[in-house]
Order: sequence, then C-alpha cells, then structure tokens
Amino acid sequence: MTSASPTPSVRTRFPHLRQDFAASLVVFLVALPLCVGVAVASGVPAELGLVTGIVGGIVAGLMPGSSLQVSGPAAGLTVLVFEAVREFGLPALGVIVLAAGLLQLAMGALKLGRWFRAISVSVVEGMLAGIGLVIIAGQLYAAAGLKAPASGLDKIAGLPGAFVDALGSTAALASLGLGAGTVAVLVLWKRLPKKVQAVPGALAAVVLATVVSLAFSLPVADVEVKGLLDAIQPPGLDAFGELASPAMLGTILAFTLIASAESLFSAAAVDRLHDGPRTEYDKELMAQGAGNTVCGLLGALPMTAVIVRSSANLQAGAKTKASRVLHGVWLLLFAALLPGALALIPLPALAGILVHAGWKLIPFREVVSLWRAHRGEALILVATAVAIVVVNMFEGVLIGLALSVAKTAWEASHIKLEVIDKGAGPVQAYLSGNATFLRLPKILDSLESLPQDRPVELHLSGLHHLDHACRTALESWAERHSATGTEPVKVTSGTL
Repeated sequence: MTSASPTPSVRTRFPHLRQDFAASLVVFLVALPLCVGVAVASGVPAELGLVTGIVGGIVAGLMPGSSLQVSGPAAGLTVLVFEAVREFGLPALGVIVLAAGLLQLAMGALKLGRWFRAISVSVVEGMLAGIGLVIIAGQLYAAAGLKAPASGLDKIAGLPGAFVDALGSTAALASLGLGAGTVAVLVLWKRLPKKVQAVPGALAAVVLATVVSLAFSLPVADVEVKGLLDAIQPPGLDAFGELASPAMLGTILAFTLIASAESLFSAAAVDRLHDGPRTEYDKELMAQGAGNTVCGLLGALPMTAVIVRSSANLQAGAKTKASRVLHGVWLLLFAALLPGALALIPLPALAGILVHAGWKLIPFREVVSLWRAHRGEALILVATAVAIVVVNMFEGVLIGLALSVAKTAWEASHIKLEVIDKGAGPVQAYLSGNATFLRLPKILDSLESLPQDRPVELHLSGLHHLDHACRTALESWAERHSATGTEPVKVTSGTL
C-alpha cells in the first residue's frame, strides 16, 4: 500500500509570502492617504479613492503585465477628473472611466501598448510638470480653506490675492499652517533614521496633522464621510446619453491616452528598478483597462499605475504580484471596518500631501540636463507644461505632441546644396539629404542665386526623399530659371 504524497507546505507553494506580506502592508500605508487625498482633490467623495485603490490592487493586481507595479488613483489625473466632474457631473464620471477602460482593453488586444513608448519623453515630462503646477496652485487654496478658481491660469494668478485674504483670517492661517506643517514632515521624513522611515512619510504626516488638529481644536475642515456603499454610485442609463456629446468623447479620449501613457511610462521606470521579469506592455494595458472598466461600473475614480506606490513596493522587498493584491485587500478591510477614521483627517493635511506630490511631478533636473544637451526637447517640455496651465490638460498634451512631431520632421529634413562652378561649362548643383516642404525656402533661395546666363545641371542622386511640394517647386524653378538663349536646366539622376 503506497502512502499519499505529502501536501506541499505554504512556504513551498508561496516561497516569497513573508516578503510580499510585509511589502503589502507598506504599500497599503503609503496608498491610504494618497487614495483619500486624490479623491478629495478631484472633487469626489473620499471613499471613491479607496474604491479605485482596492480595484487597482485586486483586479489589476491579479492580471498579467507588470508583476511589481501597483495601480490606484493617481495625482496626475486629479486635474482632468476635477474638470470632468465640474463639466458633466459626478454621475457621468463612471461612464467616462468605463469607456476609457474599454478603449484600453481594445488597444491592448490590438497590441498597441508598445506604441506608447514612442511618445516623446519631453511631452510626458511636460505633461507631468503642467499637472504638478496646477495641483500645487489648486491645493494651496485648499490648504488655506479657500475655494480655488476653475482654470489653471486663474489659480496661479489668484495666489497673491488668496494669500492676502488668508492673512486676515485666523481660521485660514490655522489651516494654512497645518498644511505647511504636513509638507515639512514629508520633506524632513527622509532625513530621519531608517528605522523611523519604516513608517511611510505620508501616513506619518497625516497622523501628526490629525493629532495636532484634535489636540488644539483647530478650526479646520475635515474629510466628509458617506460610507463605502453610499459613495458607490454606478452610472445610470441617463448618464450614458451624454456619450453623444463631442465634449465627453474628447474627455474619454483624454482619460484613455493620458492614463495609458502614465501607466506604461511608470512600467518602464519600474523595470529599471528591479531585475525580475520585464513588463509586457500590451498585457499591462489590458490590466489597466480591466481595472478602469470595473472602476467605471462602480462610479469610482480612474486608475493608473503609480510610481510612488510601485517604488515603495520594490523598496519594501516585494517579490511577486501577491504584495499588490494584498495591499488592495487591506484597503478593502479598512474601508469596510474603519470608515469613520477618515472623518478625523483634516483637509489641509491632504492638501499638503498633494502639494508635495505635485512638486515631485515637476522634473527640475531633467529640464536642466535637457537644456544643456537638447534645447529643443527642453523647450517642448516647457511649452507642454505652459499649455496645460494656460489651456487645459488634453489640449496641452496635443500641443506638446504637435511640437514634438514638428521638431522631429524639421530635424529629419536635412538638406545640403553643393555648387561646383569651374568657370567654364555648366554650373553643377548637387542636392543631398531629405527635401521636404519644411526646407523648401532654403532650397529655392540657394537655387535662385545661381547665374541665369549659364547652363545649370541639377543632380538629385543624393536625395533620400523628395516630397510633392519640393518636386513641384523644383519643376517650376527649372522651367523659369534659364535666361533666353541659355540652355534649360538639366536634371540628372532623378526624375521630376
């Protein structure tokens, strides 16, 4: 009689469970204040930020793609979400997020994920810088307990007046002081001993701000709590009727492109931080799409992969996707068992966390290094950021992409004209490179300066590309260039 084979132990089946369990607790503590802060900054109930964090951990976390990347509500989308809620209302947010998720699933299925790597890094960093500036400006108002203007430019322009108003109000000064103290804790936390840093800085800052607010009975606003089930509002049928609106379709496209780009660029950054399996971009895009589809059905915030939580996951020693799934479980347990704890958090503390997050989105070092090595790229970065602040996020990103394409086209259209004149016989002109309409004025100026009373031979064998505009212009020049009695221009090694 043969004995049954022994059942594999938990340690055998899950060899990295201890590391992943510990990492999941760290990520949970990092994610908790950020989920709530992003939701409040986006103008939606705080619980919806937790819902998105839960979905990002459990749904997206279980799917293939990037094994160590953590998803949830992102500071980078607060501006877009706030504008969408203001324009279409909270019930429409679920429809927008649902449609964006379905688009991401389709793009992943069509193998389009890898193409996001072709987007200029300058445009992405410019997008993050513009978002960071708008977040900082908007949250400075929130830190003082004041209402922020609608547009990014008005937010920045109105800061001096808001500061003067805050000086005249005891409540505003108390609120602003609490927010500034939160930022100070976040900045100084990294300088404390490593054992102290085991507690995430964002969590420590929120807890300290809450204790100070309660101890001194500060006249500051706290987070409003509805309860998890009350906050979840699946979109109704009437909300889907707005899909015919061009404005909503544009917003859906903006959500899709920006969330996808942010997630996949985060994946590339995470891959540089570890030696494990590389991200499968198309599968990761589908994981993000599945998560956003669920978030949309629940009426929650959109989700992206978040570099802050992902790097915390890696630094805490995570080995598999179990850590990100478990962090979603902890968020769910907190939202279900301790929702009242959210009502103790002062809003200025969350504003301070978002100000700090917005500052970290601005790539100061990258701008300096780009200016030294590639000034054109640095200008695109700055122009994208300024456009987002002045216009809005979607159109600002489109402006950045257009500038990037124009710069690339300009650099690709190198053209060289070499003229050989031996004093007797025809003047020989050699064109080489790429002849495009972008360089047409330069080409024609050079050709029209050739003598009209001498025979001219135009050699095109050195051209790699000749577009229609240049072809037509060269035909016209060749027909009219030669003076009467002079041989017409002879074109060789090419056909006009």
